[in-house]
Amino acid sequence: MNLSKNFSLKEYTKSQTATRLGINNTPEGDHLESAKALFENVVQAVREEFGVTRITSGYRSPALNEAIGGSPRSQHSKGQAVDFECDGSDNLVVAQWIRDNLEFDQLISEFYEEGDPSSGWIHVSWAGDDNRNQCLTATRHEGATRYTTGLPE
Repeated sequence: MNLSKNFSLKEYTKSQTATRLGINNTPEGDHLESAKALFENVVQAVREEFGVTRITSGYRSPALNEAIGGSPRSQHSKGQAVDFECDGSDNLVVAQWIRDNLEFDQLISEFYEEGDPSSGWIHVSWAGDDNRNQCLTATRHEGATRYTTGLPE
């Protein structure tokens, strides 16, 4: 099953942890519909602009999310979020393009280091009519994750 022209459900749900623990990581109902909307409205457009787009963290069923200690509010567990990188493209440039060209719920530049275009990754979510177009930057500070408003320029 495809979520969009270039993305399969299998690559969005692939999880070594789910496989190892025997957890069913298949979205159904609203979660599946949310995943389709995320890929049709955001991720496919990124693929068409930047080429190969590699998912680094996709869907997490509620059981998988609990097993990895994820936030109970995680949009990954609702089929609304994905983390990815575009091979050969600066992660900050990709995030800025999304900010400037697409609608989304939340866009986070995670752990990007200036001067290292392949550092970090991009988190993006889609919540349909409830999209906030919120941009954040995640960094590490004394071992904790800190979120600040906006993207680096």
